[in-house]
Amino acid sequence: MENKNNVGHLCALLTIIIWGTTFISTKVLLVDFQPVEILFFRFVMGLLALLVIYPHRLTGTTRNQEFTFVAAGLCGICLYYLLENIALTYTMASNVGVIISVAPFFTAILSHLFLKEEGKLRANFFIGFVVAMTGIFLISFNGSKLELNPVGDLLSLLAAFVWACYSILTKKISGYGYHTILTTRRVFFYGILFMIPALFLFDFQLKLERFTNPVYLLNIIFLGLGASALCFVSWNFAVKILGAVKTSIYIYMVPVITVVTSVLILHEEITVLSVVGTLLTLVGLFLSESKISLRKEVNHGLTK
Repeated sequence: MENKNNVGHLCALLTIIIWGTTFISTKVLLVDFQPVEILFFRFVMGLLALLVIYPHRLTGTTRNQEFTFVAAGLCGICLYYLLENIALTYTMASNVGVIISVAPFFTAILSHLFLKEEGKLRANFFIGFVVAMTGIFLISFNGSKLELNPVGDLLSLLAAFVWACYSILTKKISGYGYHTILTTRRVFFYGILFMIPALFLFDFQLKLERFTNPVYLLNIIFLGLGASALCFVSWNFAVKILGAVKTSIYIYMVPVITVVTSVLILHEEITVLSVVGTLLTLVGLFLSESKISLRKEVNHGLTK
């Protein structure tokens, strides 16, 4: 069981490292692509990649199970990313980064209400949450002032809540006993389906000739194969092993990864506030991660 938990932690860490660097690829693509276009292309590519990697059908699902897949696709693939992208048009990226990071808190609350097997959360989880959010705040508003924007900030908060819902649904799906790639692929399918109406609202244009630019092609491949196909499978696998709450805590690390990536790749200058914020975020993560009390382990329904 300990080895399996270690694999779960490694999967969550790998996922967050990749997700924390996606801002670079997204920033490059936003020169000639709309956010909804990037979203659609990356998840279609992710769906096709998972189909090639594991060309088996998911059969025998019940109506309730299928409804859970639908809800997960709506929340984790369609609504979360659309809300986050729309929020960025109303408020500063730093606001969005901080507010999105409250997702583990929402996950903990929903887990307590709907996933009894996740167990009781001790005070240390909430102490860790406060410490981590303080660090994230320092990182995000380093050198800039806090500017509140009700519309953008509320959309960011809603996005964090929607991701928490996705985490709970993912944990529920993991108990069905199906292969993780199959369940992730089914979620992708429904997410893309829900995304189609949004394409017309945001003036989506196919224009595949844009990918003749090797820079655009490499970045969309990274987002499609890495950040979508690989990361959603590894994240869902981590949720299956560790649970929704423990896995979601790794979200605290996204701003930390962003800072490190900015220094290494974009050669941005690291400041004292960034260092302090990074340390506080890591301390908060370890406090929350190590002190979650699980009244019982869930061993059934897990597949390799």
